[in-house]
Amino acid sequence: MPVPVILTGRTVRLEPLAAHHAAALAAAGAEDRTTYAFTPVPHGLEAAREYIARALADQAAGRSLPFATVNQADGRVVGSTRFLELDYWRGPLVWPPAPGVPFGDPATAVPDAAEIGNTWLSPRAQGTGINTEAKLLMLRHAFEAWGVQRISLRADARNLRSRTAIERLGATSEGVRRAHSRGLDGVVRSTAFYSILDAEWPAVRDIIELRIAAATSPSAPDPALSQECLRHGGGSGQLITA
Repeated sequence: MPVPVILTGRTVRLEPLAAHHAAALAAAGAEDRTTYAFTPVPHGLEAAREYIARALADQAAGRSLPFATVNQADGRVVGSTRFLELDYWRGPLVWPPAPGVPFGDPATAVPDAAEIGNTWLSPRAQGTGINTEAKLLMLRHAFEAWGVQRISLRADARNLRSRTAIERLGATSEGVRRAHSRGLDGVVRSTAFYSILDAEWPAVRDIIELRIAAATSPSAPDPALSQECLRHGGGSGQLITA
């Protein structure tokens, strides 16, 4: 199974989620909660502890790799994200397939496909560029360290803010699965699905890096970013806006 790893960028650090993050995670989740309509976010210390315990149980079972999202500027925990839906395609062909079961030594196996999700940020971290750089770090690790063939992303179809953020990454829309599951509000929801393939990663990486450069250098030419996005399709993903 994938081993925990620290991913560090200029504005954000992704640390393996651990029990000691509970108080800081609770504080992040206690800010204005009106932005969490479609995303499960722990409310209170006990809820944060339970949130982390469930995430670590999934990690121990090989189902996910969760992170605490940390603002590099002040070391404050501002949210969480994770890899999930880990899938393994190497080794002999087995039918029917056994999703999530790696071939060979589980301790050294890396996935061939995964999803990025369960992402949320405190209101003070939204719109700061932290989300964009966090996704760059995760995508780079998945495609360049693990060598995955595909990364998936999804969002409640009603969550236009999250869908716009995923599309701005350069992910490709795979359509909307109608009446797909029960939403956080109890309503049966439709789900918008997106993906990035290995062959698309270099172009997507260029788009994201250009966005980060434009955000950090106000004088950076917007036309270059626009042309880059147009050349690569501009994207067509369950995230908070950058």
